[in-house]
Amino acid sequence: MSDWLMSVPAFIVAIGLLVAVHEYGHFWVARRMGVKVLRYSIGFGNRVWGFTGRRSGIEYWLSAIPLGGYVKMLDEREGPVAEADKPYAFNRQHPARRIAIVAAGPGVNFLFAIAAYWLVFMIGVAGIKPMIGAAPADSLAAQAGLRAGDEIVAIDDRRIENWEDLRLGLIERGLDGDAVDLQVRTDEGSVRRVGLDLSNVPADPEQLFDRLGLMPYQPPATPLIADVVADSAASRAGLQKGDQIQAVDGDAMDTPQALVERIQSSPGERVQLTVTRDGQTLDIPVTLASVQGDDGAEEGRLGAQIGVDAAAWQSMRTTRQLGPLAAVPAAVAKTWEVSALTVRLMARMVTGEVSLRNVSGPIQIANYAGQTASIGLEAFVGFLALVSVSLAVLNLLPIPVLDGGHLLYYSIEWIRGRPLSEAVQVAGQQVGMVALLMLMTLAFYNDILRLLG
Repeated sequence: MSDWLMSVPAFIVAIGLLVAVHEYGHFWVARRMGVKVLRYSIGFGNRVWGFTGRRSGIEYWLSAIPLGGYVKMLDEREGPVAEADKPYAFNRQHPARRIAIVAAGPGVNFLFAIAAYWLVFMIGVAGIKPMIGAAPADSLAAQAGLRAGDEIVAIDDRRIENWEDLRLGLIERGLDGDAVDLQVRTDEGSVRRVGLDLSNVPADPEQLFDRLGLMPYQPPATPLIADVVADSAASRAGLQKGDQIQAVDGDAMDTPQALVERIQSSPGERVQLTVTRDGQTLDIPVTLASVQGDDGAEEGRLGAQIGVDAAAWQSMRTTRQLGPLAAVPAAVAKTWEVSALTVRLMARMVTGEVSLRNVSGPIQIANYAGQTASIGLEAFVGFLALVSVSLAVLNLLPIPVLDGGHLLYYSIEWIRGRPLSEAVQVAGQQVGMVALLMLMTLAFYNDILRLLG
């Protein structure tokens, strides 16, 4: 419940801000083009609050449904227009001017993303070093000779600063299906080159890293109980938040991953945990639950959130901070990288190479908004930049009812010298509404599946 108390306000702030930015792009360019604007609304539906500009006569609204917004312009297709106002109607403008007005929304979202990333680089991008854990023997990483503790410092001579850089870089190269050249720093400090063949890896990000066998390195650290689930094996055994788990049946546990794997391999079994609590060592017997895993096999479940002492991860933390001038090209490059990757992933979804499960809806976005807001300003601003890029790319899709569909119509009109017939435009709008409804349904379906685990 407390998570949603953070997620809902963060979601409303994020969506409200990004929609306001998007619609302001349309609003600003329309007014500069001499088009009469009637209303600027954040949200759809009935007005919750608003006012009317004294000199402009423009209505400024906050509306009931905070999932979008719109700029209403004078248009003869939507109602009668006085003869004196016809030169200021949107439909009377040259196609090039209408294209500029429509393109301004996504364009301002891209500019917002650049500004947000610029601020993030100024504040400092926190992350974890791109060090990898032990890879399974049959994985591509193990076959290429990568070892636990190796730090990947470059992909094809492109510098890697943190784990997010590594993830995005490999997803991008995985879509290409080419071999990549990694520069790897060992724990002794020497640097070597490792070739990684990505020609046979799945393009889907959900499967890519499993096939590669790459996961973040976990420094040796005694796992501890970060939280206990009510009415679980852990709570019934008397385990408490803060207990440090030293061993399971006498086998030492030096990482959270080792503990998780040991628990999962013992469904329904009675094990003895050796824990340290308030300076005392206790032996606590626990009968593990048995649940069905993702692969259908039974696995053990303790019913506790496993963590480590934060001090153990200090050596893994890294921060990239740039000055005002250096942050500008970095922000532009980051926006371009995220935009290009978003377009490529969408294209692979259409061809079926990337799972539609990657589509997220309002519930998942709200969840991410709450998580990043709870982390801090840098994380939340970075989240805003990412969603702003996604909003821009989505709106540029050539689907009627979206900005991209209008851009397609006006471009065709400009080329052929006359607009498409009203019947064709209406049919396109209907197809666009169906496509958008299907996309929204898919997004909500994915969100619900994630909630259900």
